[in-house]
Amino acid sequence: MLRVKGLRVEVEGHEVLHGIGMHLPVGEVHALLGPNGSGKTTLIMAIMGFERYKVTRGHILFKGEDVTHLPLYERARRGMGLAFQRPPVVRGVKTRQLVEMCAGVEDVDVDAIARELHCEEFLDRDVNLGFSGGEIKRSELVQLTAQDPDLVLLDEPESGVDLENVALLGSAINRLLERELEPKRDESLKERKIKRRKSALVITHTGHILDYVVADRGHVLMDGHIVCSGNPKEILRTVEKFGYEECARCLR
Repeated sequence: MLRVKGLRVEVEGHEVLHGIGMHLPVGEVHALLGPNGSGKTTLIMAIMGFERYKVTRGHILFKGEDVTHLPLYERARRGMGLAFQRPPVVRGVKTRQLVEMCAGVEDVDVDAIARELHCEEFLDRDVNLGFSGGEIKRSELVQLTAQDPDLVLLDEPESGVDLENVALLGSAINRLLERELEPKRDESLKERKIKRRKSALVITHTGHILDYVVADRGHVLMDGHIVCSGNPKEILRTVEKFGYEECARCLR
């Protein structure tokens, strides 16, 4: 689904990512962990194609195509979708209108999508205007569900959200990623993975979202480098016990 090769990214003339390499197979969910300021948001913004995040070296391959220099809207058309950590307020545009635009089809049942995330009451309010933290995150997922992307990029979906909303968001993310499909009798985990066509890269600082969305692999990003990859739960346990300084020792 996604392959990042030797990616170097500058923001306002300052290099933030120093040669990132990553492989995200079809049907897998990867968690991206790291301390604040390590470059996690920069990575997914560069993958999505925001102009502020300038790729100076390396390549981004999406479904086998080099999209390194494609504009953001072309990546969205090809099947990339992003949920922001702190999305902006958009005055004069109703949430319903934005969801309809994300879907790109006239017969989308916006109310049914919103109902699953308990969002019906603010469909006809300006986008994110006066929304609580949980409402903003649910609205972002309504938009992503309507878009139905193949690659889902989530920037700290649990940030600023209470535990009840984290559970609701986790359930919606699992539906979006086809992880709530009932397995057939005698069906192996490998066979179930083959059926999934959607992948996700989830940034998490606390790891709370991983109690609800199972990640297949975890990566730790520090000082613009991926310093380790492996079982996300094991990585979290290490960070909780020793802090990211343990990862920094590996980096050194």
